[in-house]
Amino acid sequence: QVQLVESGGGLVQPGGSLRLSCAASGRIFRVDAMSWYRQAPGKQRELVADISSSGETTYPLDSVKGRFAISRDNAKRTVALQMSSLKPEDTAVYYCNAKMIPRGEGLRVRDYWGQGTQVTVSS
Repeated sequence: QVQLVESGGGLVQPGGSLRLSCAASGRIFRVDAMSWYRQAPGKQRELVADISSSGETTYPLDSVKGRFAISRDNAKRTVALQMSSLKPEDTAVYYCNAKMIPRGEGLRVRDYWGQGTQVTVSS
């Protein structure tokens, strides 16, 4: 069974830092793009950052540019999100996403989600 497991959330004061990690496990043939999304209470889930298999990154939200950095380790099938200068408006549940091909089930790319990890920025 292919799955994504996140870790690293928690409570942090404004201006602080947190590092989120996500690991893919199971029978995996290939991992393509990996991403981080977030969803604040009462709001839609939004894409925070993504990274291609070759390491190209995008940050669609202007509010996180220069503060957040996404990275991945292809050998370990992990993706991380380093968050700094955190603000109360960064409070949300953060979800890891990966587009992967499971082993032995053809070559169709499938979307996988982690269970989510809470990030709370508050004094």
